[in-house]
Amino acid sequence: MASPRTIERDRVCRAKAALGAFLSRNPFPDPMTLGFFYREKMRAIHRISPMENLPRILDIGGGRSGIAALLYPDAEVTNLDLDPSYADAPCNSWPGVNFICGDAVKLPFPDGHFDAVALFDLLEHVPDDGAAAREVKRVVRPGGWILISTPKNTWRYPHFAIFKPICPSEEKLFAEWGHVRRGYSEEELVALFKGHPVRLESFCSPSTAVGHDIAFSNLSHRVKQALWIATSPVTYLGYLLEQNYSRGSEHVAAWQVE
Repeated sequence: MASPRTIERDRVCRAKAALGAFLSRNPFPDPMTLGFFYREKMRAIHRISPMENLPRILDIGGGRSGIAALLYPDAEVTNLDLDPSYADAPCNSWPGVNFICGDAVKLPFPDGHFDAVALFDLLEHVPDDGAAAREVKRVVRPGGWILISTPKNTWRYPHFAIFKPICPSEEKLFAEWGHVRRGYSEEELVALFKGHPVRLESFCSPSTAVGHDIAFSNLSHRVKQALWIATSPVTYLGYLLEQNYSRGSEHVAAWQVE
């Protein structure tokens, strides 16, 4: 992963990184092929994230990727995760980043401590998501932001049934990833955070889901790469031409706390 020293830092305006600079730091291996699905996620996150001064950010579950720190490169970012081994991840040694081992349902911070809290691919891992949502709202200052990404309740794997013979079962993936639920409907997100998000969009459309199915298949890395490249025109065109941000199988959303 690129060092934050390669990211232009503005000490006065702690606004989010430019889209190109942010996407270029996709933390997944093979970022323009098998890791391309994460680029699409990052683009969606960038789209709904506010362009404003957010000096202090909590990234729950960000202990390995450091996405919030890449998104707001001049903010003071606290990465919180249940796994203490993530303290050794490269992103937690970046300037301005601090790692804390902790639980999303019992945050060790005072009320209104953060300007924003990010929960990227986090909620689907938390059994008591209601407690986590209450804690998040507690530690965000009035006017601050809650940013999430999470699968929809209609998410499925593989997206295309034709890939089932080469893909692991959903049950195996859920166990490997630590998912305790499939995802959320828009109504469930509104109920969870007690209000409608300011911005709600989706990503991973049917065209780009082809690449996602292949990336997590049971094939060898070499064969996956070859198959991904063979189908890449579908993924790349879908990524470039997608204008309907409601057709995807995963949500991104932003709430501004009152």
